[in-house]
Amino acid sequence: MSCCNNKPASSCCSPAPETTASCCGGPAGQEASSCCSPSSKGRVDWLLWGSLLLVAAGIAGHFIGMGPKWWHTFSHGSWEFMSKAWWGLLAGIVAVGVIGRMPQELITGLLGKSGSFSGILRATFAGTLLDLCNHGILMVGAQLYRKGASLGQTLAFLVASPWNSLSLTLILASLIGWKWMLLFIILSMMIGVLTGWIADLLVKRGKLPANPNHRELPEDFRFGPAFREGLSRVKPTGENLKAIAKAGMSESRMILRWIFFGVVLAAAIRAFVPNEIFSQYFGPSLLGLALTLVATTLIEVCSEGSSPIAADLLTRAAAPGNAFTFLMAGAATDYTEVMVLRETTKSWKAALALPLITVPQVLLVAWLLNR
Repeated sequence: MSCCNNKPASSCCSPAPETTASCCGGPAGQEASSCCSPSSKGRVDWLLWGSLLLVAAGIAGHFIGMGPKWWHTFSHGSWEFMSKAWWGLLAGIVAVGVIGRMPQELITGLLGKSGSFSGILRATFAGTLLDLCNHGILMVGAQLYRKGASLGQTLAFLVASPWNSLSLTLILASLIGWKWMLLFIILSMMIGVLTGWIADLLVKRGKLPANPNHRELPEDFRFGPAFREGLSRVKPTGENLKAIAKAGMSESRMILRWIFFGVVLAAAIRAFVPNEIFSQYFGPSLLGLALTLVATTLIEVCSEGSSPIAADLLTRAAAPGNAFTFLMAGAATDYTEVMVLRETTKSWKAALALPLITVPQVLLVAWLLNR
């Protein structure tokens, strides 16, 4: 007896025809839960709800002010992070909903040909100009991948974007000066472009997995009609707003679970690892650079919080390379980004490509800046 409503045409327990991806006749390339395995629907996402509960408890503890010292530190850290990052998360959810409503051909047309150098440049500029925090940008990057952006375009977008927003650029300029700020932006864009180019080259050589969502533009594609169709889908009507909100929350759930977990982990590090341990060893030496890399890997700092710390490394420790490392490697080694990439691409190779390709470039640039 077939598991698909007694239909003999296709069995999920035997090889399915190449034209279908599921035993129930789903289109090729579409992920669907198998009818031979328990559906994920109805399961409790313990990581999401457990992390959210701890974050909510921390925020409540910030206002109540009771408990031991470590709990005060944890509570304050939870509140500080969420009070700075909430707008980026909300904007990211909205952006995911909007992008999800756009025709895939329009997104492909905006990003350029997948795997091309011009496509990498477009993704890098998009990441640099988009004004979102480093966690809000994760949602957008994941959605772009689902819409067909190549792995290289996705990595270039993520590498170039974490702190290069307009608001944070102004903050950084006020802290370290326009000269250093412009130099940091140019260098970060160069690393974004090179990272994306290397990733797509490895995809072409079969070392990294290609994006299964990729589609070539049809020959009769016209940007104008596609753009007008996209605008009609995001017009602020009741039906569109409801669809955007629903899609944004649904598509962002996977990312939110890691963001909330990251908040819990970062607040716990603050509570149990004194900041003084890190602040003494950040000089412009190889040891200081190595310790900066370790610190920025362990301490999850939102983009708003990374700029003042980087400014302190440049002005007080006289280590511009360490400041650049804190800004750039913090995003490249961020466990939230790595896990979101793993969930989005379904590949550890693709996820680990972010730090493995980016970090050596960051350290080389940082060493030259310190000299």
